[in-house]
Amino acid sequence: MKKKSYEGAIIDGHCHLASTHFIPRGFYQGLVDNVAAKLAASGVPTRPSRLLEMYLSQSQDHNADELVAEMDKAGIDKAVILLPDFTHVFESELTISEMFDKHHEVLQRHPDHFVVFAGVDPRWGDDGIALFEKGVKEYNFKGLKIYPPCGYSPSDKSLYPYYEICREHKLPVLLHIGPTSPTLSFEYSVPGLIDRAAMDFPEVNFILAHGSVHHFNECAALCAYRANIYLDTGAFLGSLNPQGWQAQLRDMFKMNINHKIIFGTDWPVFRMSGGQRKIIESLRDVDGPLQNTSTLQANWIMNGNIRRLVDFGD
Repeated sequence: MKKKSYEGAIIDGHCHLASTHFIPRGFYQGLVDNVAAKLAASGVPTRPSRLLEMYLSQSQDHNADELVAEMDKAGIDKAVILLPDFTHVFESELTISEMFDKHHEVLQRHPDHFVVFAGVDPRWGDDGIALFEKGVKEYNFKGLKIYPPCGYSPSDKSLYPYYEICREHKLPVLLHIGPTSPTLSFEYSVPGLIDRAAMDFPEVNFILAHGSVHHFNECAALCAYRANIYLDTGAFLGSLNPQGWQAQLRDMFKMNINHKIIFGTDWPVFRMSGGQRKIIESLRDVDGPLQNTSTLQANWIMNGNIRRLVDFGD
């Protein structure tokens, strides 16, 4: 019997809390519209309102207890929880300041499982900068999460004070790239827009979220030629490669940038496809995309690279 291709430690570098406290109804509405359109084209009758309520009912893991259980079943040791700020563009249950407080409570509840990258929409001005600094200094948050589809370039000068804080505290910046909920614009979600900021802040490491899925070649080139740019595999099951997500990951793992690739699932996305355990089993399988990757480089992808960027306190 062939040995599975990867059996080492795992850190999930891209998770969210499946909670309506942090992911607004308007964001879910766009996802539901796409799912409903696909079902309708397949001749499956569906009511979008019922589909939306299903999504919302599965997004009540406010304290990360369900996520911890998923991680334990999958053999995931630790995870990065990302808190994007949608409050400037969507009506939200909590303010962004309250969301910071709640994520701090999650860290206290599960101290051995998580670190948090928290975001603030730069249009909140000085109050936003002060909040992020509080998150770093008082709540021990370990990175900045920005969400350009909310309507700003990742190289906008309004973000530079945040990058200065990251430079001072040696924290990475993770930015969404590629499509997202269709209730948001994709104008600012192309990876090349980070290049100016990456040049201006060479001491800050920038992670292209979903870089193995969207704008595949451009993300790989940025990682190859910018020392401070990385990418993650978040939502890799959603790859549009006609040969499948396994083929796309295999191709990326052959591109000589494995020292820049960070494993991530984008939980709770694709939770209805088998959860974290199914994702890990697919990667570990003898026919999985890690099969022809050396043990050393597989360890880089699955835990080593994110550990070089983030202090997990262990």
